[in-house]
Amino acid sequence: MKKTFYLLLLFAIGLTACKKTVFDPTAQAIADDAAIKAYLKANNLTATKDPSGVYYNVVTQGTGLNAADTSTVQINYVGKLLNGTVFAPSGKQSTTQILSSFIPGWQIGIPYVRAGGRIQLYIPSGLGYGNDSSNAAIPANSVLIFTVDVLTVH
Repeated sequence: MKKTFYLLLLFAIGLTACKKTVFDPTAQAIADDAAIKAYLKANNLTATKDPSGVYYNVVTQGTGLNAADTSTVQINYVGKLLNGTVFAPSGKQSTTQILSSFIPGWQIGIPYVRAGGRIQLYIPSGLGYGNDSSNAAIPANSVLIFTVDVLTVH
């Protein structure tokens, strides 16, 4: 009986000793912002910071319409991580969707250019795929870099 009691006691102590990591979105946002700033500095790049935390660089403004949340946009894009790993090479294949169906970072950044324009977006994890690690190519809490060509806006 004593042996069973001690085994149960050890098991209970083991369960309570397990430290669960609690995700802190504020701390992650601060870490992402520091990582983006360091990346820009290390690569001698400049970008403007939107109040949301997305950094962007308008490469080409374009001459067409600006996108709104309800606009259907046709885009080409390339996505990569801060370490240079390309996870989304779209090449010459375009994607067409309503802007509001994209990740929040794109919803914020794409309206900065017009149809025919190109923009580089540096997206903190909270405005990308967040704390989700279901995509093997994109680890949880990854800052994302996208070069987006906005082909059409309807």
